[in-house]
Amino acid sequence: MSFPPLQAAIFDMDGLMLDTERIAIDCWASAARELGVSMHDNVPYGMVGMHMSKVPAYLIQALGADAPVQQLIDATHACYLQATAKAIPHRPGVIALLDWLREHGIACAVATSSRRSVAEHHLHEAGLWPYFELAVCGDEIEHPKPAPDIYIKAASSLGRLPAECVAFEDSNFGIAAAHSAGCRAIMVPDLRPPTAETLALGVPVVASLTAAQPIVDRWLRLNAA
Repeated sequence: MSFPPLQAAIFDMDGLMLDTERIAIDCWASAARELGVSMHDNVPYGMVGMHMSKVPAYLIQALGADAPVQQLIDATHACYLQATAKAIPHRPGVIALLDWLREHGIACAVATSSRRSVAEHHLHEAGLWPYFELAVCGDEIEHPKPAPDIYIKAASSLGRLPAECVAFEDSNFGIAAAHSAGCRAIMVPDLRPPTAETLALGVPVVASLTAAQPIVDRWLRLNAA
């Protein structure tokens, strides 16, 4: 697939820029223990990158119809808010990549499944908010990832076509969304490896945002060729 010159970058937040996914996993486990819910360790990992609107049905399927799903969600949310009240550690390479993109005149946006109140808090506390022109959040779109809506809206809000944007994602849901929107995409897995479906898309998979930079540099050089 051929792309027009690269003009913008769109970043997921949780698990890509900020080390929030491990916090969420720990909170699910803590809430389950608190409520006496028997939950396999793999269950929380299935929610990595999942929009909250899809979580109740997922938990009912995983835990059974009699499980106290809403109580589990509420207890996990309370734990998460407490655990993320202060600045969350960055994922490796995020600041260096954002600085490099700024130096090269690449506009940046956030496309996160988190609610705006949560996303803005996390990004401000982590010192990342000034790097971005805008954010599109999970409570502002009708169809969450893996639907392409959030990437289409983020690109449009930047005044760009999706094909003019590179998307950075850690989750399979996010990669599916970015690819369906028509973005170039780079996967930086956090807690879950790429699925066969993700690998079939042919997107680059790298160990860190540091390793993603040379790929973007190569695409920018193609712009100038």
